[in-house]
Amino acid sequence: MDNAMFCYQCEQTAGGKGCVKMGVCGKTPEVAALQDVLIHSLKGIGYYGWQIIESGGEIDTPTYKFIMDTMFSTLTNVNFDPEHFVSYIQEANKIKSQLKAQLGNKAQSVPSAADYMAPSTKEEILRDAPKFSIMADESLDMDIRSLQQTLIYGFKGMAAYAHHSLILGKKDQEVGNFFFKGLAATLDKTLGVPELLGLCMELGKTNLKCMEMLDAANTSAYGNPEPNEVLISKKAGPFIVISGHDMKDLNELLEQTEGKGINIYTHGEMIPAHGYPELKKHKHLIGNFGTAWQNQQKEFDNLPGCILMTTNCLMTPRDSYRDRIFATSIVGFPDMPYIEEHNGSKDFTPIIKKALELGGFKEDEPERKIIVGFAHNAVLSNAGKIVEAVKAGEIKHFFLIGGCDGARPGRSYYTDFADKTPHNTLMLTLACGKYRFNYKDFGTVAGFPRLLDVGQCNDSFSAIRIAVALAEAFQCGVNDLPLTLVLSWYEQKAVAILLTLLSLDIRNIYIGPSLPAFFSPNVLQVLVEKFKVKVISTPEKDLEAILGANALKS
Repeated sequence: MDNAMFCYQCEQTAGGKGCVKMGVCGKTPEVAALQDVLIHSLKGIGYYGWQIIESGGEIDTPTYKFIMDTMFSTLTNVNFDPEHFVSYIQEANKIKSQLKAQLGNKAQSVPSAADYMAPSTKEEILRDAPKFSIMADESLDMDIRSLQQTLIYGFKGMAAYAHHSLILGKKDQEVGNFFFKGLAATLDKTLGVPELLGLCMELGKTNLKCMEMLDAANTSAYGNPEPNEVLISKKAGPFIVISGHDMKDLNELLEQTEGKGINIYTHGEMIPAHGYPELKKHKHLIGNFGTAWQNQQKEFDNLPGCILMTTNCLMTPRDSYRDRIFATSIVGFPDMPYIEEHNGSKDFTPIIKKALELGGFKEDEPERKIIVGFAHNAVLSNAGKIVEAVKAGEIKHFFLIGGCDGARPGRSYYTDFADKTPHNTLMLTLACGKYRFNYKDFGTVAGFPRLLDVGQCNDSFSAIRIAVALAEAFQCGVNDLPLTLVLSWYEQKAVAILLTLLSLDIRNIYIGPSLPAFFSPNVLQVLVEKFKVKVISTPEKDLEAILGANALKS
């Protein structure tokens, strides 16, 4: 059997079809193979876990956490370290054995694939890996494969949200149970297209509950986000740039650097931290450094400070900053210094010492600021004013221009689209796609900034809450609102969010810069016919289709 890798889980996949020699993201064939084995092992855990749940039993928190952490670790740009995956696979064997023992003789119709136990060494695991490649079963119907992979990728995205929630002490049994149900379903050869499509919609509904859980976890820990100006220029002095999505890591880092003369900058998806009252009270949370995650190799080049990667959005580090970038949580890269967790907390002393040693920026830059913090609580506290502005004709249309960003040249579409929206429209944005245009001054409409930053991709729940609340205020459905979703996708969290939107029957979503390679033609046809999903064309054509030629001239 061919030992070449095959991966098509993200938007940048080679040729729009699949990475077969080396991941465009930097993932090696070795890591890709180990991830294939890990995912297959998790399917078996899912089978036995679901059998236990079906028979009235419960899954313990460590097993729940293992599923969330390991699925998250296989998401694009998270973990590139083969040794992490060998450890995960070995642990998966232990957990599966424990679940089998817990189930006892209650197991029914066990698929042979569920009983797979990986060998103990990396070399042996890699010899097994080709059997579990996405394309290993050439006889599998392409629509079945497409929906199975859509389900797996949706789980990877939802695992990220469940991981962040669990770190802050929030767990939901319904969310956890569905992971086992869905993973088990990928081993069930009796399921056809209708059943798998139904499971994808069920995942979307479950993901909404998961995002609501995460929203509650963040707001209960750090308060409701409030509009706040954020410095985007540099200040003199030692500093640490913290990237990713993990607010708890940021909070611990802020506490441990208090009074040490170290400035803390957020990066990438961490920028919404500046809206949370319990985080922004730390005066050395000084601002935001850099732009989107895909620019990090250039922006971190010879950086006179340290970088802490807390979750995803990691790229292969250049030699010029390899000695000052640290990983924690489920992030990994060969030979990258790693901050371990012990008894629920982390010691950031190594990164603090390194930041002081490097010395930081030598002088202040001219001050520049942007505004963040327009999560659902902040926006909906002004819902009455927004509704009146719409009724008075001051606000003609709402756009949600958001999603994950990447390096593909066609992504300039989103900046051009924002630039061309009429002045009587209001834009919401979230996730790292906003870095293409969030530094621009779009002016105001009806007393509101025309661009409202709702948060990171984890805050998609806020956007949904806002849309539903507006629909309730106007006594109509979300699809009847003067609202258009214009989404960019890159990785698997965007897949989970798309499934959530579709499960809510939200239609006419514009998506780009390309469609997922794992959507078969027939699956794509279902999305187009049932949900009116549209692929972006040009900003001019799409705006004219949405608003009409006359409205576009206003």
